[in-house]
Amino acid sequence: MAEGVLSPGVNLEAFSQAIAAIQALRSSVTRVFDCLKDGMRNKETLEGREKGFVATFQESLHSVSRDLGELERLSNLVGKPSENHPLHNSGLLSLDPVQDKTPLYSQLLQAYKWSNKLQYHAGLASGLLNQQSLKRSANQMGVSAKRRPKAQPTTLVLPPQYVDDVISRIDRMFPEMSIQLSRPNGTSAMLLVTLGKVLKVIVVMRSLFIDRTIVKGYNENVYTEDGKV
Repeated sequence: MAEGVLSPGVNLEAFSQAIAAIQALRSSVTRVFDCLKDGMRNKETLEGREKGFVATFQESLHSVSRDLGELERLSNLVGKPSENHPLHNSGLLSLDPVQDKTPLYSQLLQAYKWSNKLQYHAGLASGLLNQQSLKRSANQMGVSAKRRPKAQPTTLVLPPQYVDDVISRIDRMFPEMSIQLSRPNGTSAMLLVTLGKVLKVIVVMRSLFIDRTIVKGYNENVYTEDGKV
């Protein structure tokens, strides 16, 4: 920064003189009001008091006019600050949000609930994956990648009680649909789904996966001679 310059485009010396001129102007204005306040005093005759008051008042007004002209001259010498002056971090103050209008508490509460729900579902997924039986076939040496058998999808093994509970909840979700559950083979669940008076569906489940479905009309018989589905 050059000597005598406050900032780009501002003359430091003229700026200092302008401050002194402002102080002188304030003193001149104060003397004008003091003259008006004192009025015509300290004179024996009326004519002498009038002449003294007018002379003092005119001198005070000339001082105000002289100091004001000097201040205007110095203000032209001070110059104008550069518009390209960098504000750095102070330019970001206008972007600060108002604290009362920032929904900080509600956002933190929502994030806390979401974190708890994520942890709960992650625990359920971990438990299901631990119950899954993985069967890996050993790869034979020398067999090309094109001839390797395609890996079969593994079956998710779940307790029968858990499967029954899921089907029971689905049945309660749809009042217009009824679900009858049976296990004729002891393990796989068989569902008889009746949709209003439209149709009936026999669904063979393997754990929670649908293995086979048979669609029947509403009036068709879905039971065998021994009363089984």
